[in-house]
Amino acid sequence: MEFTKESLMELLGQISPNNYVQALLIVIVSVCLAKLFDVLISKVLLKWIEKTKIELDDKIIDIIHKPIFFTIIIFGLGLATEKLEFKEGVNFIVLSGLQTVVVFFWSVAVIQIMKVVLNLFSNDKSQFKFIQQSTLSLFNNLLVLVMTGLSIYIVFLIWNIDLTAWVASAGILGLAISFAAKDTLANLFSGVFILADAPYKLGDFIVLDTGERGEVINIGIRSTRLLTRSDVEIIVPNSIMGNTQITNEAGGPHEKFRVSLKIGVAYGSDIDKVHDVLLEVARQHTDVCKTPEPRVRFRNFGDSSLDHELLCWVERPVLRGKVLHMLNTDVYKRFIKEGIQIPFPQRDVHIKPASAKDDAAG
Repeated sequence: MEFTKESLMELLGQISPNNYVQALLIVIVSVCLAKLFDVLISKVLLKWIEKTKIELDDKIIDIIHKPIFFTIIIFGLGLATEKLEFKEGVNFIVLSGLQTVVVFFWSVAVIQIMKVVLNLFSNDKSQFKFIQQSTLSLFNNLLVLVMTGLSIYIVFLIWNIDLTAWVASAGILGLAISFAAKDTLANLFSGVFILADAPYKLGDFIVLDTGERGEVINIGIRSTRLLTRSDVEIIVPNSIMGNTQITNEAGGPHEKFRVSLKIGVAYGSDIDKVHDVLLEVARQHTDVCKTPEPRVRFRNFGDSSLDHELLCWVERPVLRGKVLHMLNTDVYKRFIKEGIQIPFPQRDVHIKPASAKDDAAG
């Protein structure tokens, strides 16, 4: 025989004609079924899933088994309420209240599951990813707001509350706020996009297209703060940060920063010796990275010099000024010691003596 709601009620009527006894039986059966499902999920299914290498399914089962347990019980309470045949108003309040509780349990479960998924994405080791540890709290908060709004909307529908007036009021209020605080909203949305896109992070050295350079010390919803090498704090609205060209010196596959020292030596110099001296100076410096290795490039034949460039890397962009100072100092001292000449620009001026014809014309 097919098991339906009507067949269940008919079976209960055969057991006892009393509505209260039937309602009690429904509640007892629903509790037993809920406990049975809970045991099957937590003891059997969860143990079988624990054998897999994926942690996500374990956490999802651990989250949903409680909402399933309470949903079955609440479903039984709803059937028992219908069986007791209360007045229409009382019946509506009780059933709507039970449905509201179910919405609450499942909203919390969905939020927990989505947070687990977001944490899984944030722990991804790939370099370019949408969700990172620095933006995880933002996505968690957005998730809570969206699920709360959706849950409230469903609860309103359950209680037969007309949302037309609420939506119209919210639209008018939102329009007024958007006009009154357009700059603030622009900074707010830009801040959200910056946190989500993560073009830079705390500790990065960035250069704006207007020339400002500094370390990112704070990324807020309204503005981004930079600390320059002169210990001056620059506060830039996020709406500007979102529409300007930014050079992230700490971006790329690693945070290491390349330092370039340009130097010219006199024509006739032993360039092999010049290369060896430059590399030796760079390798002896403690702040210069061993990997990538320092390198020397012979760039071009200048007007007065053979132009070379010493390229080496430092661990962080903040070391650029210090390392350049030390390299310039050490290279100059070594060139003097090795007898390598650093020429200065010079011009040969040839004075042509005046001819007799020019003297006669004068």
